[in-house]
Amino acid sequence: MYKNILNLLPYKSSFRFVDHISSLDMDGVVGEYTLKEDAFFYEDHFAGNPVTPGVIVTEIMAQIGLVVLGIFLILHEGDIDFKDDEPMFPLLTSTDVSFYKMVLPGQKVIVKSKKEYFRFGKLKCYVEMLDTNNELIAKGMFSGIIKNAGLRK
Repeated sequence: MYKNILNLLPYKSSFRFVDHISSLDMDGVVGEYTLKEDAFFYEDHFAGNPVTPGVIVTEIMAQIGLVVLGIFLILHEGDIDFKDDEPMFPLLTSTDVSFYKMVLPGQKVIVKSKKEYFRFGKLKCYVEMLDTNNELIAKGMFSGIIKNAGLRK
């Protein structure tokens, strides 16, 4: 079932930040991603001492914590019929993220998301990113919507 959700993600190759979904239901999602040591953003951030940019940490949290859960909820409601050949457009509408630790190349992170509400196609979640020692890396509130090409106007 999770494989189906991963196949619906609109991100490809260097900008897909979801490796595995370990838990997914109507109330939340838990997923993992391991940062690739040769990722494009490490070359210049920072040269000789690479650190994952905050915008990438936020993107990982959004992809797992908001987009994966959003696709699952939309499919469960049956309001929108996503087709394999029809692209989806996840739209992040707001974030409020606090950062506590750096994420380094090759590091595995775990993202846990808890649904606050899902109404009228808009999803709001409380999302945390943890390291493999269960230490908090970042946390925040994320809101967004997911549209398919048929709804794009």
